[in-house]
Amino acid sequence: MAALKVQTLMESLVTSQVQEMELVRQKVYNLEQTQLQIKQRYEEDIARLRHELEARGGPPSHVSISGLPPHAGPPQPQPPAIGHGPSNLFGGIMANPPGQGAPGLVPPTQEQQQQQQQQQQQGPPSHPMGASQGYNPPPAQSTASPGPGKSRVNRGPPGPSTPHQAPTSVYPDPRPSPHLGRPQSPPPSHQGHQIINNLADLEVDSMRPEQKREGSEWFAIFNPRIPRVLDVDLVHTLSHDSVVCCIFEVGSGTQVTRLQDEAADKEGDLYIRSVCFSPDGKYLATGAEDKQIRVWDIASRTIRNTFTGHEQDIYSLDFARDGKHIASGSGDRSVRVWDIDSGREVLNLLIEDGVTTVAISPGGEYVAAGSLDKSVRVWAVNGGHLIDRLDGPEGHKDSVYSVAFAPNGRSLVSGSLDKTIKMWELADNRGMMGPGMGSRDRMGKCVKTFEGHKDFVLSVALTPDGRWVLSGSKDRGVQFWDPRTGDAQLMLQGHKNSGNLRPFKTYPMASRLPDKADTISL
Repeated sequence: MAALKVQTLMESLVTSQVQEMELVRQKVYNLEQTQLQIKQRYEEDIARLRHELEARGGPPSHVSISGLPPHAGPPQPQPPAIGHGPSNLFGGIMANPPGQGAPGLVPPTQEQQQQQQQQQQQGPPSHPMGASQGYNPPPAQSTASPGPGKSRVNRGPPGPSTPHQAPTSVYPDPRPSPHLGRPQSPPPSHQGHQIINNLADLEVDSMRPEQKREGSEWFAIFNPRIPRVLDVDLVHTLSHDSVVCCIFEVGSGTQVTRLQDEAADKEGDLYIRSVCFSPDGKYLATGAEDKQIRVWDIASRTIRNTFTGHEQDIYSLDFARDGKHIASGSGDRSVRVWDIDSGREVLNLLIEDGVTTVAISPGGEYVAAGSLDKSVRVWAVNGGHLIDRLDGPEGHKDSVYSVAFAPNGRSLVSGSLDKTIKMWELADNRGMMGPGMGSRDRMGKCVKTFEGHKDFVLSVALTPDGRWVLSGSKDRGVQFWDPRTGDAQLMLQGHKNSGNLRPFKTYPMASRLPDKADTISL
């Protein structure tokens, strides 16, 4: 009896010590991640200060500042001020056409320009290391949504606009697109693939006829280094020149209906930030600047559900395959799941930074979200416990702006401001996670990184059969990727400015039959 008590006591002590070691290990990991972030921001701040000093006629870049060792490589501009959890995550990316301020940045106000002139006369300003290391957003006018019943006065710029593009160059502005540093990123293992996939660097006029397709306002370039297996053609150009939600029929190109909440605030425009059709096509969910989700009955043009609770703009919506649930992601740092039948919120998940994108798995058991903190998280819809967190050394080096599950439900793709797309394989033991598991135990793995875009990747998707990965970028290109090889099959460009929707159809080279074509919209 005494021996049994001693054994029980020893097992209890061992269990307690294992739990303490797990807590210590988790704290050490968190400290390491924090230290890496501080180091990255420190290096970026030093590079920015050196760049400003050189611009004002100071010492050359090889001279150390305040006794600090010189930073390796040429000085680079700081990343765009997108913000962490404010009301307009995308406005800072798409607000400026090239030639009016740094690419992707909100133009400075008159007061800011006067301050900059005074600073230039007084010499370089001091930047204390505690001031967000160059990430502080400029004191421009607020873009916060006023909420229901309030005017759009002082809401800020009237929505994001697409930069103008000259026909011979993606960036007519002589200044380069903002470079996003990638500390500790391993060198690419296939330099050939990196060159092949930079299709935006190819001039359409120099391509052979079989390597391109052109229309009056669009063109496609096919990868000259790999066999061409797809073709593409324009279906329609659909004009959309208002902030009212419009639905078009793809086959005919005619506008089917317009959806507008007559009870909404009539003063100013109410911008819709996200839309999603139900799987049966009967309903359309919209997320607007008033922080409300509306589920429309398309046939009757009436609102079936109105969901409230978000405190910032709603940037992403996704219907479950059964049509009974909707996931939403907002700048208020929350991911929420709503029940259509009961009209209630069934899940509310809060993270550390703004949520830019959400997706529900094909089986409806998981919800994934991308965030400004460079991570992709996956939770169980039933219970809300964390299943996987996709980040770390092999993860994205900047904010994640789009996620999409593969049809098999076992993997997903993500697109980021670091200009890459990543395909992730979720952890095999995700059904056996417990609260005591550390983040390293939960982590899935990156099985493919697609590189070739010249600017931020803002949208990703997969074809229904999983055969192709698609990505849309601020460089105005849509690229089709083979997930098995990582090669880009083609790049499609169909926009020079906002205001039009262009559905395209793609089909195998061996057939032009409509029933074998997939349709995408730009």
